[in-house]
Amino acid sequence: MNPPIQLYNTLVRKKEPLHTGQPDRVTMYVCGPTVYNFAHIGNARPAVVFDVLARLLRQDYREVVYARNFTDVDDKINAAAATDGVPIGTITGRYIDAYHEDMRALGVLTPDLEPRVTEHIPAIIDLIRKLMARGHAYAEQGHVLFHVPSYPAYGQLSGRRTEDMLAGARVEVAPYKRDPMDFVLWKPSMPEQPGWDSPWGRGRPGWHIECSAMIGQHLGHTIDIHGGGQDLIFPHHENEVAQGTCAHGALYCRTWVHNSFVTVEGQKMSKSLGNVLLVRDLLQQAPGEAIRLALLSTHYRRPLDWGAQRLAAARQALTRFYASLAKVEHVSALADTTPDAQVLEALRNDLNVPGALTRLHALRTKLDEAATDTARAQAKSRLLASAGVIGLLQQTPSMAMEALAPSDWARTVNAHRVRELLDERQQARERREFARADALRGELEAAGFIVEDTLKGMVVRPKGKELA
Repeated sequence: MNPPIQLYNTLVRKKEPLHTGQPDRVTMYVCGPTVYNFAHIGNARPAVVFDVLARLLRQDYREVVYARNFTDVDDKINAAAATDGVPIGTITGRYIDAYHEDMRALGVLTPDLEPRVTEHIPAIIDLIRKLMARGHAYAEQGHVLFHVPSYPAYGQLSGRRTEDMLAGARVEVAPYKRDPMDFVLWKPSMPEQPGWDSPWGRGRPGWHIECSAMIGQHLGHTIDIHGGGQDLIFPHHENEVAQGTCAHGALYCRTWVHNSFVTVEGQKMSKSLGNVLLVRDLLQQAPGEAIRLALLSTHYRRPLDWGAQRLAAARQALTRFYASLAKVEHVSALADTTPDAQVLEALRNDLNVPGALTRLHALRTKLDEAATDTARAQAKSRLLASAGVIGLLQQTPSMAMEALAPSDWARTVNAHRVRELLDERQQARERREFARADALRGELEAAGFIVEDTLKGMVVRPKGKELA
């Protein structure tokens, strides 16, 4: 039996074993993007982090139900639609497609469920009704609000006292609130705004109620893991806890997992600073796998400072991995190879991806040192299976190397290395290991060198010239 996955639970402020409602099933919900623009690197971090967690969960659980939502009704979406003179669905459809495209480029697998707010209005209305019936919500001036004093445990997730929250939070002061901390569950829509009929008039949902309703409809009243960025702890996730707990009288979520912030060259991303890095712009600079590795190179609970040096280091690391794999491209990987125990041990320890990456480098060294094709097959299989849990090294070496160095990675191969490859190929031919010899020919040709076998031996010509 595998050791339990340990995760830092924001609710209890410590790392603890993952507990699930059913021993062979785990449910996970992650807050996804509000789709009014292209995804930036800050949006990409939770997508990548929780993709790794979902991959890890599938190692240990027979059934994993992973949901990541799209917020497709929002004031920013409304404003963008009004500016373009189109329905909100035109805006959200455009950016959902773009988000999918960008995340695929980063190797992010599609979650099992991708609920959209606009498809869950009846569930939202039903949840609001439950809260009102239980005395936790009230209607006033076309709005429905959650009454925070009705839930004494409010603030448990964020660790904030009510008086501190009043002083430091973005609290809307409105005449229809019974308490300044009360938050909106439903709000009226103007004729030109998107809206739906409800018992309280035509309107649209507040932000916080949306996730609770989608979770209740698809995953049940109590979920195992809820994830998202650290910036969502308060007020969004705090309000979710209040809604979900008060509506059903049950524990809302067992384990809360939050990734930390992304900064750019030491500064917070902002439009005013002009340093908001869109994923699709970064994909013009580096392949998605390099961006993914760069996002994973710092532990998810630590702030990640993005910069050119971090991306270059990720590119170099992947180049080394794929160069090692290119040498054994003629060796078939073994079927049903399990990931390395030390890689899994690191990942089960609060998703310690940096630790797992260190072990992957050691597995690459073992592959380089393998002396026979049997040993190479075993080492290659172990490396690929282990990297797969992190979502890395899933391309063919030739495709990956071309993406990592589109100017032709031959420029990084000096004459000394070419002679080493030539000697290795000659030895393979003498041992009648012709598959290995062909693979080495392919490596040399991928590096930009023509290999010819003549009666006098092999001749290697870089770009039409004899090797000096």
